Amino acid sequence: MPLFSQIHWRGIGATVAVELLAVFALVLAFAVYVEWSSDTAVAEFMRVTELSVPDASGSAEAAAQIQSGKGRTGCPVGKRSLPTQLLPLP
Repeated sequence: MPLFSQIHWRGIGATVAVELLAVFALVLAFAVYVEWSSDTAVAEFMRVTELSVPDASGSAEAAAQIQSGKGRTGCPVGKRSLPTQLLPLP
């Protein structure tokens, strides 16, 4: 069995250890990114909902911040003109 005598087990062990550390670092970086992204999304959601809720005092300024349901919206799809002519299917 001269083949097994030529294998450098310490080198293989060191390589596996470095690979495991690299995978652990990538998993940790991904978890930190997901946590940060979630916190950012929640903060943005809370900011938008605070702007859309009127004050209990009923001030005109709070009422002006609420968008009406009528008219054009901020959505780019809502700003498109309707098709004037429907084309028949081939």
